[in-house]
Amino acid sequence: MLRVANLSKEYPTPRGPLPVLCDVSFALAPGEAAAIMGPSGSGKSSLLYLLGALEPPTSGTVTLDGRNPFQLGADELAAFRNTAIGFVFQDHCLLPQCSILENVLIPTLVAPAAELSAERGGNQTTQRARDLIAQVGLADRVDHRPGELSGGERQRVAIARALIRQPRLVLCDEPTGNLDRAAAENVASLLLDLHRRQQTILVVVTHSAALAAKLPIRFELVDRQLRRS
Repeated sequence: MLRVANLSKEYPTPRGPLPVLCDVSFALAPGEAAAIMGPSGSGKSSLLYLLGALEPPTSGTVTLDGRNPFQLGADELAAFRNTAIGFVFQDHCLLPQCSILENVLIPTLVAPAAELSAERGGNQTTQRARDLIAQVGLADRVDHRPGELSGGERQRVAIARALIRQPRLVLCDEPTGNLDRAAAENVASLLLDLHRRQQTILVVVTHSAALAAKLPIRFELVDRQLRRS
């Protein structure tokens, strides 16, 4: 369960604190998916960074399965983000020199040695990566590099990479923002299909009304507050 309680965020400026979020509260259970919409500069990405434990809140709490990541030490926090949260950004952020398989496996490189040993030297992890690549429709491109793929295909790889550690929470920041309509439709359908299969908690920040309409729960950020649409 993702629980957000009375979450607020301010950024320091020469003229004093700049509030971007005020008293945001909501909860999502495994298998639930929500879209967050709002005008540019409304705080959507800031909220996503707080949910992903990339930035601390000014006040309030975020807990995932009862754990508050901001109470963890630096190493524990990094491990929490790596295992519990999957990220998909507007820019796929793939490494151009690496193959598709290598890109999907990147989050596993920081896995503890004991974990890799338990998975028979990483064989199970590699197979899981291949399975995910097949699920996003790129089994025949596993050895290709990002430069050999279309924009929609690269974003599909980014989705597979986000799911490789089997996270409980998947956060997407404008996942179809750089794609044409056909590619955006394919990526959106794929994202929701994988979400349903894995019963993750899915949060998608988007300007796209078409994408938001596909998600059963919709929020809008207005005047620094989150409202259910």
